[in-house]
Amino acid sequence: MYSKSKIFLCLSTTLLLCTSIVKSTSSNQILGQASVGELYTFKIEPSMFNWTHQVINEQFRYTPSLKSYPDLPSWMRYMYSQEHHAGFLYGTPPARLASKKIILEIIALNKQNYETRHCELVLTIASKFHAPNVVQMKIDNLNWVHLMDPGRVENLRNIFRKDLWPESEPDLSLVFMESAINMGGRLPLRPQQHEGVIVHLGSFAKFSDRLNQLQEEVRPLYKLPSCTYKRTSVQKIFENVGFKLDWCAFKMVGTETDPAVLHHNHDTESFKANNANKVMGQSEAMNMKRRADRWHGMARDEVPTRNYIDEFAFAFAIPTVLFGLLCGILTATLCFKHHKFYKDSYPTTSSTVQMVQYSDTNSQPVTTLKSLKDPNCLLDNTSVRSQSPTSFYQTESPSNTYLRPKPPPYKGGSLTRTSGVDI
Repeated sequence: MYSKSKIFLCLSTTLLLCTSIVKSTSSNQILGQASVGELYTFKIEPSMFNWTHQVINEQFRYTPSLKSYPDLPSWMRYMYSQEHHAGFLYGTPPARLASKKIILEIIALNKQNYETRHCELVLTIASKFHAPNVVQMKIDNLNWVHLMDPGRVENLRNIFRKDLWPESEPDLSLVFMESAINMGGRLPLRPQQHEGVIVHLGSFAKFSDRLNQLQEEVRPLYKLPSCTYKRTSVQKIFENVGFKLDWCAFKMVGTETDPAVLHHNHDTESFKANNANKVMGQSEAMNMKRRADRWHGMARDEVPTRNYIDEFAFAFAIPTVLFGLLCGILTATLCFKHHKFYKDSYPTTSSTVQMVQYSDTNSQPVTTLKSLKDPNCLLDNTSVRSQSPTSFYQTESPSNTYLRPKPPPYKGGSLTRTSGVDI
């Protein structure tokens, strides 16, 4: 049995471990501001929780969610970057959240000592109209985390503001950003290669003539899934800053865009949405899109039913038919294939078998024996045996060809002694 001191020591150690695991500091609030229709990014670092970062990879784990809810809002995404050892929140607030405030709760876990801390991100969303004209592109030589760098985003905006789209300088902004893998792309063959990132830039200004010419230049490429080998007239402008674009994914979407251009890669949803913009106006189209994005549950009567009788019938009928065919083939093979069976028996003939006895002196038969079929053939067995001239001989073995005379029967009597020789 354990002593009381040992039991007390074990209990105290357990309580200390539990206390260190559930230990947490008082929550602190961080203020942030986002705009409707504009990309919002936020970096989660250990300094937010009064932790000093160490060399251990993935030492801290973060779990952000909407306060009092298990997950983030539908328009926001969280991803962790091993390159920066930090987490990133990014997304574009929808118009329904204009002039509202949301609270995000971030729980951090130190995997070295399992200490947990949390903080709150209070996000105020400013009201803003969606940019009607958007330029969509795919950058192949970058990952999503690279566009979290404000300097790289500024270089991308300067290409359009100073060269391709000067009219958008006052209000050009990044309205959407997502990894190409999350948008349905494939992972690269080599892990060292970049995954690619989808970027949308929007503005209220009309598209410039140079952008329209670029649109006509890349329009024949829309039927191809990917064309990184294609070079355009503005290729050098992007490569000088460090961007390599997939020109099959370059597209301009706006209120004055030709519907044939919007039908990119069989994008019927964009085609219908932009036709609605022309007919009903900007506000009505936004309401229609908002209703389309809303999920509506179905009634129990509308749930489709499935009949399993036909499936069970097919599952049993097909094997049964095959089994019957195989049994029929096997039966026909065994029953209709003729085999001759022979029995080991003596041949029986209707002719009478005669047994002939030969004498030693001549080759002519002396006595003709009766047939074996005759039931009275054994009656005269004694006479036949007495008349046989060979009755005085016997054969010692079947292989012996010499016959010896049968010795005379022994006669008992007194022995006589003749000339000293015992006879």
